Amino acid sequence: MNRAKANGIEIAYDSFGSPGDRPLLLIMGLGSQLIQWDEGLCRMLAERGHHVVRFDNRDAGLSTHLHALGVPDLAAVSAGDMSTVPYLLDDMADDTAGLMDALGWDGAHLLGASMGGMIAQAFAIRHPARTRSLTSVMSTPSTRATPPTPAALGVLASRPVSDRESAVRRSVEAWRIIGSPGYPAGEEAVAALAGAGFDRSYDPAGFARQYAAIVASGDRTAALTGLTVPALVIHGEADPLVPLAGGVATADAIPGAKLLTFPGMGHDLPRPLWPEIVDAVTELTERADAS
Repeated sequence: MNRAKANGIEIAYDSFGSPGDRPLLLIMGLGSQLIQWDEGLCRMLAERGHHVVRFDNRDAGLSTHLHALGVPDLAAVSAGDMSTVPYLLDDMADDTAGLMDALGWDGAHLLGASMGGMIAQAFAIRHPARTRSLTSVMSTPSTRATPPTPAALGVLASRPVSDRESAVRRSVEAWRIIGSPGYPAGEEAVAALAGAGFDRSYDPAGFARQYAAIVASGDRTAALTGLTVPALVIHGEADPLVPLAGGVATADAIPGAKLLTFPGMGHDLPRPLWPEIVDAVTELTERADAS
């Protein structure tokens, strides 16, 4: 595991592939760690000519946890009072820019999932000259415009737990609601990943700070209409956490963006879809660099 100083914090990251290949930065979602990017998927992307870097966002995994900023009042934030919000997605986008600086990358292709897609969108808006291409997966320009289903919202609003067994059980229960109904991963695999994540880092307060950043960051639709970067939007047609309307809104906002949807895909990245996803991302990055 490598560490880089970026935007006043430390970012933990690792990499796959050759440094001479197309730089591809993977940005993960709310409360998730870099291990949520499966090594098999990372290797598939590396085999297609990408130098893949996955990393932990602030307040997740082995990157800096901003404990001194406290815990935001999520009820107040949801009601429109942003006074306890410690940072925004723009700050997390600038963390990403700082990591690129540390890697020596003038620019990179961005692949973001869920909140990671929101961060990638914010990065492309704030740093368009450094964005070679943008792939936004199971994401949205505005969570207020494309809210979760009531059951999925319950997953986000569930009270935090403190022990490993409960955290793993909670993750399995969440997967039953938001996972891909057409591509069941198996609860043993979900539990194993959740256990590995708990052992690596577990911080409900960090989750709350990230969630507050999402809610407080507003609607990116108007800003996305000004992008000129090559873009791909991938979304599951059975996603209850970020409904398909979020992907459609993203693709409609970004000029020339391609929309790729999958029946039966929920709010995860099912292994059977990896070849088609890797093909689509590779086509985008090759086309972007050729132009």
